[in-house]
Amino acid sequence: MDRIELKIIGLSYSQTQSGAYALVLSEKEGFRRLPIIIGGFEAQAIAVELEKMTPSRPLTHDLFKTFSTAFKINIKEIYIHNLSEGVFFAKLICTRDGETVEIDARTSDAIAIGVRFNAPIYTTEEILSSAGVLLDEDPEEDDILSEAIDDLKNDTIDAKSTDELKKELDIAIENEDYELASKIRDEIKKRDKEQ
Repeated sequence: MDRIELKIIGLSYSQTQSGAYALVLSEKEGFRRLPIIIGGFEAQAIAVELEKMTPSRPLTHDLFKTFSTAFKINIKEIYIHNLSEGVFFAKLICTRDGETVEIDARTSDAIAIGVRFNAPIYTTEEILSSAGVLLDEDPEEDDILSEAIDDLKNDTIDAKSTDELKKELDIAIENEDYELASKIRDEIKKRDKEQ
């Protein structure tokens, strides 16, 4: 079965499910997008790693990486292998001492772990054909990420000064509210670019 490599291009607040996020994957060599609805905790765990933020205490997925590394287990890839009744099924493909083991996992957890190992993400043509969205042209990835990040913002952040945001960023990180910290940091970066 042909497998297609995917890449993460964005996270945005889900318009269809309260408290959920849409993780948007794109085929590496094409224009199709695969949106996957995930929980807030998993979205936060993915965002923290993608933004290279350092939590004051390790998140569960960080603990998994530390544990795996200590026992010389490598996450070789993430494989989204099935879609049934709107639910994606994934596997962590792990290697240790030349032996390969496949571990069943929720897709959101598999990806949150996979980004920590820089593991590639794969799916099948069948899944992309049935659940993927085809774009007419390839928009700039930065535009997609900017739009996704804009969706995460709220009016309160937009109304504050940059100095106030920097103070709130420190507080958010201290309180381990990485979702808010990510929003604040993105707003500060946006303002810095505009100057």
